[in-house]
Amino acid sequence: MNANIWIMTAGFAALVVLGVPFVFAIGITVVAVLWVADIIPMLLPQTMLAGTQSFSLLGIPFFMLAGELMSAGGLSKRLIAVADVFVRHLLGGLGHVTVVAACIFASISGSAPATTAAIGSAMIPAMAERGYSRSYATSLAVSAGVMAPLIPPSIAFIIWGVIAEQSIAKLFLAGVIPGLFMAIGLSTLVIWRAHRDKIPQMKRATGAEVRQALRKGIWALLAPVIVLGGIYGGVFTPTEAAAVACLYSFIVGVFIEKELKLSAIPEVIVRAMKVSAIVMGIVAVSGGLGVLVAQEQLATRLAVLLAETVHEQWIMLMILNLGFFLLAAVMDEIALMLIFGPMLIAIGNQFGIDPIHFGAMIVTNVAIGMASPPIGYCLFVGTAISGESLLSVARAIWPQIMMMLVVLMLVTYVPAFSLALIR
Repeated sequence: MNANIWIMTAGFAALVVLGVPFVFAIGITVVAVLWVADIIPMLLPQTMLAGTQSFSLLGIPFFMLAGELMSAGGLSKRLIAVADVFVRHLLGGLGHVTVVAACIFASISGSAPATTAAIGSAMIPAMAERGYSRSYATSLAVSAGVMAPLIPPSIAFIIWGVIAEQSIAKLFLAGVIPGLFMAIGLSTLVIWRAHRDKIPQMKRATGAEVRQALRKGIWALLAPVIVLGGIYGGVFTPTEAAAVACLYSFIVGVFIEKELKLSAIPEVIVRAMKVSAIVMGIVAVSGGLGVLVAQEQLATRLAVLLAETVHEQWIMLMILNLGFFLLAAVMDEIALMLIFGPMLIAIGNQFGIDPIHFGAMIVTNVAIGMASPPIGYCLFVGTAISGESLLSVARAIWPQIMMMLVVLMLVTYVPAFSLALIR
């Protein structure tokens, strides 16, 4: 290998191990290669600008802002109240409320961290009061939150659609069945845990309580109907749907529910901007690294190597899943997709894998990575809310991780699992 490849592999890995933030690790790697290879430094700002000039990427900050507006406007609390009256009487009732509320919130925000924060802030204390350990309550909120990359609309699918040049609407549909199976798996584990810990069941909601929750939560429930109905009804694109979600959340929060104060809007926007800046920063600098990876033909070389050494598609998929899972446990998921995306696409083409099916497999892996120790992003969100140590939550979350890996295997080896709603 030449010096450029060493810098892009071993050099980048060393920076990550040393704890350098991913956006800076990628930027330093690109600058080092430009210097060693004597390439015009202007390449970096040019590719950073070009990498963010996609209309589809506008959906990311808009969906982030929609999630923040919903939380600040009290819509997330109303979604939890609706979920509560329908499933709280089941064994492990509050656990089921967490899962159902996360599914509904994810269908508006598209963001795993936003879903984890919105649902976890309400449900972790509530579960702890009902006898659940705080570490388990945190692990469940994290596991439920990371369903967001699979349940449309999904920021992860937007990014993958841009990388792979595939229909984002079709990718959204590819995540529905895996996301629902993940929710069913989490609810099954909730029942097992409640039975093991002898958590008492709550009373079934009365008809009056159900009607009251639906009346108060109607505006929150209409949000995913408008967003997803608009996308698949051909009214607007996924990016336009994100802007509609923001406008809807603002109008409902300020003028209908009247919990969102105009004075709080700047703070809400700043919170959304902080998270969006992290994602878009990684997108920008990864463009430069992508150009260098293409220049060194790393994707082509890896695809050819796999084609020469692995002759069975199922073995290749297993290798990719194992490698991606290990990388996702120690690396930022957005950076992972952007850096390895071209290689993965080349490999998928080499083995004739349906690109939508392949995207569903990658994003399912990304979702699991957000909950996986040691540095799953949503783990840190959950521990910040609960005050529990990362180690205690990591111990509690492994049953959920194993269940998610079963869903990943179904997505990988049963193409209809992700393509059933498309064909």
